[in-house]
Amino acid sequence: MKFKTILFDAYGTLFDVHTVIETCDKLYPERGESISHLWRLKQIEYAMQYQLMGRYVDFYTLTNQSLKYAAEANDIDLTEHEEKMLMSAYMKLNVYDEVKEVLAYLKEKGYRLAVFTNGPKHMIDPLVSYHNMNHLFENVISVDEIKQYKPTMASYHYAKNKMNAKREEVLFLSSNTWDIAGAKNYGFATAWVNRKGNVAEHKELQPNVIIKSLNQLIK
Repeated sequence: MKFKTILFDAYGTLFDVHTVIETCDKLYPERGESISHLWRLKQIEYAMQYQLMGRYVDFYTLTNQSLKYAAEANDIDLTEHEEKMLMSAYMKLNVYDEVKEVLAYLKEKGYRLAVFTNGPKHMIDPLVSYHNMNHLFENVISVDEIKQYKPTMASYHYAKNKMNAKREEVLFLSSNTWDIAGAKNYGFATAWVNRKGNVAEHKELQPNVIIKSLNQLIK
């Protein structure tokens, strides 16, 4: 690869947001998948809606608001204890199987690696530490520092500057098509991590490459 800096989105790219299905199912049998998918959908929607309003609300708060919506939409009267359990589960999401090995390989080869996420530091730092991945990243970059959610141009510009990198030397990876489109629009080369075989979007802002897992970065 010609790139020197590789930025990784966190949620859905490095960490499986639907890890929470297990906890949801324990609390509400057979409704875990429905809750988890709606929770994630609203989390993304709320971030973009508040961004358009010009009103910043941090991602932890949005995650909590989204959980409450998903519960109510599934006819669940969410208790304070259940809310704490589910929010705690979000702080301990599983890392995808290949992630650590691939990151270690890339770091050994001399690439500068960083997480670039909509999540605030108090959400993402414990998650990275929980999986003993701190040593793999040069930086963990949060949009919370400038209060501009991806996919705004300002967010990607901030990440580039935080890494003191040239735009053309950055490769950005995400499982989210809207994130890939935003990064491509800014001028980053992009790799869409399409784990689920989803249909491509934003035809005018297609990724440079589509991969099914991070393993394809080293093969």
